Amino acid sequence: MSALIDTARDIARRQLEAVLPRRWSHVQAVAAKAHRVCAAVREEDRDVLVASAWLHDVGYSPDLVDTGFHSLDGGRWLRREHFDERIAALVAHHSCAWLEAEERGLDEALAEEFPREEGAVADALCFSDMTTGPDGQDFEVLERLAEIRSRYGPEHLVTRFIIRAEPEMVAAVQRTQLRLGGRVPQPM
Repeated sequence: MSALIDTARDIARRQLEAVLPRRWSHVQAVAAKAHRVCAAVREEDRDVLVASAWLHDVGYSPDLVDTGFHSLDGGRWLRREHFDERIAALVAHHSCAWLEAEERGLDEALAEEFPREEGAVADALCFSDMTTGPDGQDFEVLERLAEIRSRYGPEHLVTRFIIRAEPEMVAAVQRTQLRLGGRVPQPM
């Protein structure tokens, strides 16, 4: 493993393991999945993908909450800590976060503060997150989206966001599967 990935894993562990053990289980599984689907991105982007997967939910840490929107809070904290700018932006925008930002009235702040990357890395990060359940279990993307809607309930803003984001999330998963030749490496 690279130093970047080791550092990202250690940061995520410090911020999540003790205070949010269920979230920590999810993050570990997302990072493992990102590692398994690295072939979907260019070789020089693989460490960025896996490090971003380790850090994608760091903004849920109670110590880092600012706006209450974990994607933006995580990206901002990583920037303040002088972490890799590209990874901070991937965290800030992961899994269609720009659509949730709109629901929260934070879309302008997110867009002004972090550039949104599109392409293989963002798709693979979304794939890894949106095919991994809250306890680290594997899901098909539509099962995962249904699980999120069920957990939050029909009126919650996260549910509204998921409904709006579903087409793009499904497309990101499909693009990643195509980049992998239609095969996704199975968990070990």
